[in-house]
Amino acid sequence: MVRLTVDLVAKSISRKNRNEEEFGQYLRKITHLNLSDKNIDAIGDVSLCKNLRVLYLYDNQISQIQNLDFASNITHLYLQNNCITCIENLSSLKNLEKLQHKTTCEVCGSCICVFLLHMLVLPLTRIYNLTHAWHGKKNNFLFLLFFLQKSLSVLNISNNNIDELEELAVLENLSYLRAVDNQLQHMKDLEVVLNKWTKLRRLDLAGNPICHKPKYRDRIVVQSWTL
Repeated sequence: MVRLTVDLVAKSISRKNRNEEEFGQYLRKITHLNLSDKNIDAIGDVSLCKNLRVLYLYDNQISQIQNLDFASNITHLYLQNNCITCIENLSSLKNLEKLQHKTTCEVCGSCICVFLLHMLVLPLTRIYNLTHAWHGKKNNFLFLLFFLQKSLSVLNISNNNIDELEELAVLENLSYLRAVDNQLQHMKDLEVVLNKWTKLRRLDLAGNPICHKPKYRDRIVVQSWTL
């Protein structure tokens, strides 16, 4: 297998793009790096890429998120279709706005397809069934929510058999929630979170039982200050 190192970066960059400048200097200028589908199984030391802002590592064999402490400037990180089972080691990515990731998560044992904007760490798209699929790992999930509560603004949890959203009420910066094709059915439960989400601008609940209730849209709009 292949380890992500500066040598691999060098091989992926055409000499035409590098011009004649010293390689170390060139690495420090790189802002976008595409290393998708390179059979990479581990993230090594690429700390010379200090100005990296967008990193594509999808379609590899990476099993652990590591060695990204240097990457405080990264805004977009693409890790989908790897072998990652635990979302970790992202706390130093202070400028991360989007993390895209699809895998099986150690927190809940279900598929996570993450699409986040303006968050400290990862976006959870397939968060799992919030009430039934934690399998004894609820504390881990609650810790994750605590970590994201001030930063996460876009969340897609569609098609997860979710029947309540109460645990997501802590996401105080949430502006867009897509929860299509779940099992949400109680307006009172929804009213609780709508009162908490003071920045919510867009909500998509298509395909939920709640959509069959009379005037459900009107009730949602009345309950929310921002929709």
